[in-house]
Amino acid sequence: MEEHRVEYTEQDIKSLNSNKGLHALLSQEKSYDLKKAIRHAESEKSIKKLQVELIKLQTWVINNNEKVVVIFEGRDAAGKGGAIRRIIERLNPRHLRVVALPKPTKDEQSQWYFQRYVNVLPTGGEIVFFDRSWYNRAVVEPVNGFCRQSQYERFMHQVNNFESMIVESGVRLVKIYMSISRREQAKRFREIKANPLKVWKMSKVDENAQRLWDEYTKYKDIMFANAKEGKLPFKVIKANRKTSARVDVIKHILETIPFDADIEV
Repeated sequence: MEEHRVEYTEQDIKSLNSNKGLHALLSQEKSYDLKKAIRHAESEKSIKKLQVELIKLQTWVINNNEKVVVIFEGRDAAGKGGAIRRIIERLNPRHLRVVALPKPTKDEQSQWYFQRYVNVLPTGGEIVFFDRSWYNRAVVEPVNGFCRQSQYERFMHQVNNFESMIVESGVRLVKIYMSISRREQAKRFREIKANPLKVWKMSKVDENAQRLWDEYTKYKDIMFANAKEGKLPFKVIKANRKTSARVDVIKHILETIPFDADIEV
């Protein structure tokens, strides 16, 4: 039987022999996957370069009193939080915020739905990242029975006008949807449950995500169509592979916001 041989380029070997490559290789728990370690090392190198550009972007935002909102939506365990962490880890924390709003209070439930989101929009010179946003009402809430049908329909009728208003007021809005397969989500859920440092991430909503997969898909597709109709569509990022997804997310943000790439930092 002929033995299968994997050919590695000179760049592959260089990546594997780097600190990041060796760390990626030695941190693997079950077996050594050289290709996976190489991919990780290469993506880390790409992210480092992109983080320099993110610093330029933030400097431009501060200097020009710009207001930026980046929305992250996606399936449970799609990697939204991890992507945000890689984006902000080298940025000035005084000029950014990460917003992950909890369940609305009793007072908030009596308010206009968008009101608590308006209260956390950026001021001049600030970037705000939403780890889930007002789009909870487009997918998560109707799928799990957290809102009435009339509330869902009212939201879908108002959301495009709401976004148009904040954009017209000077907010630069970036909408990202991180997409994973059903199989990958199940795999990540198993890993979370097996890790005592991550088990807190599993909620009742997460527990139902696999069973309600098709319902999520139905409401997600309606959300996409409605956003496209409003001329502010989502950018879908394939996120089965976390490392490449984070690179793609950062590239999209940098390509969407017209900052001065030659700015001195």
